[in-house]
Amino acid sequence: MALKSKLEVLSQEDLVRVHEASLKILRETGVVLLSDEALDIFRTHGAKIANKTVFITEAMVAKALETAPKSFRMQARNDCHSVTVGEGMLVQPNVGPVYIQDLDQGRRKATLEDYANIQKLCQASPVVDLVGSIPVDPSDVAPKDKYHAMMYEILKNTDKPNIGFCADAQEVREQLDLIEIAVGGNLADKHYTSVLVNPLSPLGYGTETLETMIEYVKRNQVLLLAPCIIAGVSGPITLLGTAVLQNVEILAGLVLAQLINPGVPVVYSVASTTGYMKAATYAAGAPEAMLINTASLQMGLDYYHLPTRTMAGITHAKVLDCQAGYETMQSLMLGMLSGAHMTVQSLGVLDAIMATSYEKFVIDEEMISRVRRVKAGIDTSDAALAVDIIQSVGHSGNYLVEMSTFEHFRSLWTPTLADWESYADWENAGSEDIGMRANRKFKEILRNAPETFLDPETDKMLKSYIQKVRR
Repeated sequence: MALKSKLEVLSQEDLVRVHEASLKILRETGVVLLSDEALDIFRTHGAKIANKTVFITEAMVAKALETAPKSFRMQARNDCHSVTVGEGMLVQPNVGPVYIQDLDQGRRKATLEDYANIQKLCQASPVVDLVGSIPVDPSDVAPKDKYHAMMYEILKNTDKPNIGFCADAQEVREQLDLIEIAVGGNLADKHYTSVLVNPLSPLGYGTETLETMIEYVKRNQVLLLAPCIIAGVSGPITLLGTAVLQNVEILAGLVLAQLINPGVPVVYSVASTTGYMKAATYAAGAPEAMLINTASLQMGLDYYHLPTRTMAGITHAKVLDCQAGYETMQSLMLGMLSGAHMTVQSLGVLDAIMATSYEKFVIDEEMISRVRRVKAGIDTSDAALAVDIIQSVGHSGNYLVEMSTFEHFRSLWTPTLADWESYADWENAGSEDIGMRANRKFKEILRNAPETFLDPETDKMLKSYIQKVRR
C-alpha cells in the first residue's frame, strides 16, 4: 500500500488564507503582461487593464479552476511510454544547465552532442518519463538554429512524451510543426508535448514567455507554470510570503490559458527557493526551498486539485561528493513526500543547476528508484502479516529456506550502482568508488543507444522543414 500521508506545512485554514491573499493581490495589484495579444485576451473577457497591468477577478480564477483538468494523458510516439500526469511521481529532464561534466574531461561548455547524449540516457532510463527540455544548453549551435537542432535531437533519439522550449512565437510554432511531422498528425487531438514557462517575478510575465504560452495553448498542448522566486531577492523573505507570490503568478497564468482554450492542461509547478544572502544569489541546497514549495504544492494538490510539479534533486555541490548526495536526497525525498506529480532537476544536477554530470545522472536514477520505493509503502494484506510463517518457523528456525522467501525475495529493492558487497569482494573487484562505476555505466548506455527512432521518410521531412525555415 502506498504511503497514506504526505508532508504538510499548512493547515486547511492556512490554505484559505493563502488563496484569499492571492485573490486580493490579483484584484488590487494585478500582474504585468508584456504582450499586447495577452492583454487583448483579458480585455475581451472584461478584465480591467491599466497600461500593461491586468487585474484579475475572483470570478475569473474560479472559472479557470473549473475548466482546468485534474489529470491528463501525455501521449508518446510509442504509446507504451504514454503517461498520466496527476497520478504517481513522473520524472522529467533538467532545465537550464550550461555546463556538462564527467570524470574524463571535467567541466566544460555543453555541445549539441552532449544534448543528444542526455536525450539518449533519458530514453534508456527506467525512471525517466518525459524527455526533451534543456538539460544542457548546447554552446556550439547558433542561437537562430538552437531550438530546431535540439528538437530534432529529441525526436531522433527518443519516443517518450517530450518537453519543448520557451521562445518567440515564430520559433515556438516551428518547434510544434516539427513535432506534428514526427507524430504524423495534428497536435490538437492529443497532448504530445509540454513547455516550461517562468513568470517574470515579481508579478509579471515576459514577452517570449507569453508568446510561448499562447502558441502552446492554441494547439492544446501542456503548460508547466513554474515561478522561480528567490525569497529575499525576487520574493518576500518569509517562506509563506514567497509561497503566496508563487501562487499569485501561477493563478494568473492559469487564467490566461483557460481564457484561450478552456480545458487545456496546466501543471501547477513550483521552483522557488531562498536566497543565499551572503551573496544575494540562488540557494540550491537550502532546506527552506522545499518548505516553500511544499506549501505551494498543498495549494495545487489539496486546494485547487491540479496536477503538480516541483524541483527535487538540486544541490550546490560542484563534484560527486557527500554534499551532492545529501542535498540531492534531501530535495528529492521532500519532493516525493510532498506529493508532487512531477519532478525536475533530478538527473545529474550540480552547482545550483549550472551543470549536468553524466555520472550523477545515473547515480540520481538510483536515488529516484529509492524514493519511489519508499513512496510505494508496504503490503498490508493479511498474507503479509505472515502469522502462519512465523508460527511455522517457531523459535529456532530461519527464513532462508522458507518458500515465501523464495517467492518474494526478488521484489526487494536492490541497487543499480551502490556497492553492497563485502569489503574484501569490493577490494578484489578493483576498489571502485560510485563515480567510477557511474562513469562506466553511462558510457555503456550511450554505446548501446539506438541510432535513431525516426523512419527515413520522417527524418527527411524534418530536415527539409528545418532547412526551409532557417533564418
